Amino acid sequence: MIRDDSEYISQEGLKKLEEELKILSDTSRKEIAARLEYAKSLGDLSENSEYSEAKEAQTANEIRIAEVKDLIQRAVVISKDHATDKVNVGVKVVAQKVDVGSTHEFFIVGPEEARPEINKISHESPIGKALLGKRRGEEAKVLTPKGAICFKILDIL
Repeated sequence: MIRDDSEYISQEGLKKLEEELKILSDTSRKEIAARLEYAKSLGDLSENSEYSEAKEAQTANEIRIAEVKDLIQRAVVISKDHATDKVNVGVKVVAQKVDVGSTHEFFIVGPEEARPEINKISHESPIGKALLGKRRGEEAKVLTPKGAICFKILDIL
């Protein structure tokens, strides 16, 4: 069952987030603090562009730290090592466009890991939503600005 506040992510994706958090919290904070100290040493802060830029970098860094912490807190690790008869987050779907017969593979992931250019699609995307819960042999209709696309589920891996 998909919860509204969960962030579905692979073990690899979670590890990347944890590594990013460590860099942001340790390395980036120290670098920005050094920039702020240097900018302060230049004098008048009201007209000091280096100070303003460092403060902006600090704000952006702190916002990203909060975002990553939130993602990690809401993370639900998905596993590829399970058999399923329904499309769900963490599975690979082989589907055929009904009208043209072309075959497509989609790996259903959470939004943080979605990369449509390599067929990793979010369960929140139009195609992802249409495929969720379908079984082999069933059809999923996706509404797009150019019209409806119908996919037949060939396999769920």
